[in-house]
Amino acid sequence: MPDKAWKNRERLVSRFFGGVRNALSGINSKVTHSDVIHDKLFIECKLRAKHSAVKLWDETKVLADKEKKTPVIALCEKNRPGFWIMVHSDDFEKVSEEIDINNNSEEIDINNNKDKKEEED
Repeated sequence: MPDKAWKNRERLVSRFFGGVRNALSGINSKVTHSDVIHDKLFIECKLRAKHSAVKLWDETKVLADKEKKTPVIALCEKNRPGFWIMVHSDDFEKVSEEIDINNNSEEIDINNNKDKKEEED
């Protein structure tokens, strides 16, 4: 009998993040309630026919493709700090690299501003 589709997706997600599928996730698990056993991440997998956020991503991808850019959705809620980032798994590395580049350039700018201020004093 073939494996259930949601189990296959949990395996795919676990491999992506370097974890192992938790066969007894949820309340029955003795290891973690997460769908994936991982040292640092708590990963919940949801397989649905449709997700509203994915529809938004599909629309954004059409626009991003026209500009030869990588689509990223930032989900924000009123009165909640921060935001949630939605990126397709195929683009995850590319987006992570951009975050690293941006964070490194901000550190450089902060350091340059400190150096300039010290020179003025």
